[in-house]
Parts: sequence; structure tokens; C-alpha cells
Amino acid sequence: MAAALLDAFFDHSPLANFLRHVRAFFVHILIPRFLCPLKRRFNRIQSRDVVSFSMKAMAQTLQITEIFHSIQGESTRVGQPCVFVRLTGCPLRCTWCDTEYAFHGGETIPLETILDRVQSYGCSLVEVTGGEPLHQPGALVLLQKLCDAGHQVMIETSGAFDVSGIDPRVSIIMDVKCPGSGMTDRMRWANMEHLSQKDEVKFVLKDQADYEWGKDIIQHYGLGDRCAVLLSPVFGSLDLQPLAEWILRDRLPVRVQVQLHKLIWDPETRGV
Repeated sequence: MAAALLDAFFDHSPLANFLRHVRAFFVHILIPRFLCPLKRRFNRIQSRDVVSFSMKAMAQTLQITEIFHSIQGESTRVGQPCVFVRLTGCPLRCTWCDTEYAFHGGETIPLETILDRVQSYGCSLVEVTGGEPLHQPGALVLLQKLCDAGHQVMIETSGAFDVSGIDPRVSIIMDVKCPGSGMTDRMRWANMEHLSQKDEVKFVLKDQADYEWGKDIIQHYGLGDRCAVLLSPVFGSLDLQPLAEWILRDRLPVRVQVQLHKLIWDPETRGV
């Protein structure tokens, strides 16, 4: 409509023709080539600032299912007193999962309050777990702050999320998803390159097929030389004796792991 009004306003004089050329230059050259890209760039910057602000806000709180003080039931630190921070949410659905109650709900807690509650137990060993803790971006900030506070920090993760951003002071316990879990396709195998001697991998085995599969993975990635390797039977599904015999037969450089907390307390008890 603006173009029609301009055409109606001007007559066919040389001045009118000149102004039409100027208008065409602005409409067809200057605006598309310079002003529109500037507007798009400005909008991208605004969008990026909004995302950055949102991420910072998310990092200040976490959705928490429970924080408790117990005996470490797994890992190479089994038997030690430990504070557990269980984050809410997990995109995986392992067939044998024993913490389905952490999939939903929880309480939104400020980061500083989480740190204060951890400190209140007077325990140096802390494990951040889930659910899948890395499902919440703020978990990385929590790990860093726990390390800064002088804690020995572990994180138990499924291996489905990138671990490269984890504070190097943290010990990673990666739960490699065997076929029996139904979640093998969610594994991020590039994570193996980020493991070191301070870290651990565990294989939760449902049956002998899981064991044979896990043995191949251990050999393929040279995990016995890279970090501690733990083999754990699915509670109530695989007996310890055949697992021990397979390991001895194959001379695997691994540890047998039981869930000690399920032997101390009732297996259905939460907060232990």
C-alpha cells in the first residue's frame, strides 16, 4: 500500500523518476542486503541471551528426589559412609530399574540449600545419582561446587549423556547398559574416551548373555587397563555363584559387586 501511495503522489517528472529509483534502491537492495540481516542477527542475539539467562536460572536450582546419609552399597568405595544426592528425572527405562520413584516429582531446591544439607552430615564422600543426574544441566554446577567444598565426589551416570563437561576432580561411575536392560541403543560410546584411572564402569547383568556381551565390550575398549570394572547381577535375577565362575574361567580383570545396602536393609527401603 505504501508503494501505491508513493506512485500516486509523484508525477512523471525527472524528479519523480529519480525518487522512484531511490525508493527501488532502498526496497530491493539496501533493506534486503543490509538491514534484514542486521535484524536477524539482533533477534539471534536476543534469543541467545534469553537461553543463556534460562540456563543460568536452571543452574541455581535442581529437582531433587532425596538427599540422605547411608553406607555406600556399590563401587570401589563400597562399605564407606556416603551422602547421596538423588536427582529427579531419567529419559531411560531400564527393564530392571530399582529407582522408578525418581522418574517424576521431586522438590525444586536451590543449589546452596543442597550444599548446606550435604554439609550437615559431616561426611566427606558424596555421590550424585538419579534417575539420570546429567539429565539436569545444573548437575555440572553442583558437582563443581561439591568439589570446591572439599568433598570426594562421585557421579553415577547411565552413559547416555556426554561426560566431557564433568569436573575432572569427580569420579565417574558409568553404568554400561547391557542388552538385558533394553537401553543399549542409548549408550554414548564416545564417553569411553573420557574415562581414566579415577573412574569406574559397571555392568548390571541380567543373565549369561549380558555377561558375554559385557566381556566383549570390556575387551573392545580395553576397560581393564583404563579404569575399575565392576560386574553386578540384577538383584533377584542372576545368582552370584555362576557369575563368579564365569569371571574366573575367563580371567577377566573385574570385580564382582553386590548391592550391599540391599543386604543391610530391606531391598524396597528408600533413602538407604
